[in-house]
Amino acid sequence: MAADPSAPRAFDLLELTPATPESTLAQARELLLEYGRFVVAQPGAARFCFGSLEQEAARLPLSFLRQGGGSLLARAAEEPLGFVAWRALPESVAPRSWELKRLWTRPAARGLGLGRALTQAVLDRAGTAGRYAVYLDTAPASMAAAHRLYLQLGFEPCPPYNDNPVEGLAFLRKLL
Repeated sequence: MAADPSAPRAFDLLELTPATPESTLAQARELLLEYGRFVVAQPGAARFCFGSLEQEAARLPLSFLRQGGGSLLARAAEEPLGFVAWRALPESVAPRSWELKRLWTRPAARGLGLGRALTQAVLDRAGTAGRYAVYLDTAPASMAAAHRLYLQLGFEPCPPYNDNPVEGLAFLRKLL
């Protein structure tokens, strides 16, 4: 049963900054690495580099802040439930645009509207920051619910904008 989108949220979204307590950053790292283990377990993900994801996690939040982006952690009762990040795309690829990265919700938290809330929070920040579009790539075969969510939020297919080596990706963009 899907959660009622008009119901009050039972979770908090925390933007990660250099001042974020280490215990909170550890929760975000844990979720980011869970995401990576999920991706590596999928068919066609053989070229996904878990080592670079581990480095990304170790440098949170700077790994995204230094790329003109940021990251959010979703928690309920201090328990980490979800994560999302974003970064600026090079002007030569997509002027004034961000790329949504690493959306992950724990299985126990699915159906609560958490993925939608995390994605919408990035879209809202992009709009406030004067961005033109938000791009993403996703694997519809292994991330069907996320792919459906992106389409429901108005993302549309676009040409590949990066050289992601994972097979079977869909490239999407939402103009703001």
